Amino acid sequence: MDQKERLVELFQCLCAEHPQYFGWKVSEEEKRKAVRALMNLRMPGQITKSFLTVQDAFLQQEAREKGIVEVSELSTIQETMQANWKNADKTVLWRGDITRLRVDAIVNAANSEMLGCFVPCHGCIDNAIHSAAGLELRECCAHYMKRQRNKYGKDYKEPTGRAVITPAYNLPSKYVIHTVGPIVQGKVTALDRMQLKSCYQSCLMLAEKMELESIAFCCISTGEFRFPKQEAAEIAINTVYSFLNENQMLKKIIWNVFQEEDFQIYQSILQQKKS
Repeated sequence: MDQKERLVELFQCLCAEHPQYFGWKVSEEEKRKAVRALMNLRMPGQITKSFLTVQDAFLQQEAREKGIVEVSELSTIQETMQANWKNADKTVLWRGDITRLRVDAIVNAANSEMLGCFVPCHGCIDNAIHSAAGLELRECCAHYMKRQRNKYGKDYKEPTGRAVITPAYNLPSKYVIHTVGPIVQGKVTALDRMQLKSCYQSCLMLAEKMELESIAFCCISTGEFRFPKQEAAEIAINTVYSFLNENQMLKKIIWNVFQEEDFQIYQSILQQKKS
């Protein structure tokens, strides 16, 4: 079965699950987008082995076609900026699609429901990661939330500032570390700053506990959650370097940015860093 045949199979299976989409006609050009939309909309629930076989083969081939980026290929801050401060040789600033990175873990900016984004083809990183990982990731997160609600009550929401690790399934990375960042309402508060710092600390401590050697951070809370980008980057950089000064397990930390504006912000802060 080639990619075109796999895509047709996925589309037909997903449409069959929803009466309102049964018989949906889309062009060949639109079929991939339609499959992603249907995956985004799908609630957690039983998935057949035959569907997963096709989905996994499709997504893994798609990942190869996008181009997998090895962490060993990325130049460090020490190399790109001639930085000589401590741990500059362990950190990387990279602009690109985080779902292409072959690292031990990538960080997902999750929401408190922890099930990914249900808005079809939304541009948030939560949607991108779940779409590239496949339906198993939502299912895994749903099982986690079920355990938490059995323990803490049916109204349980994942607290801001913590970190949860799952397999990465069809992503090139080994794991996804999910963290819920603060949602800024108006001006940034001291609590917002503390919670964002806690996101980075929790991810780093979990990575060390799992004996991981590399982790890629997205720009937590700066999108839909409205944390100002400049201040968020300062918190991210200061928190990571403070951690590295006291912990030696992690060998490579990547600040992953997608937009040029974010790249310029991180680059400017790092260029001004003295120690």
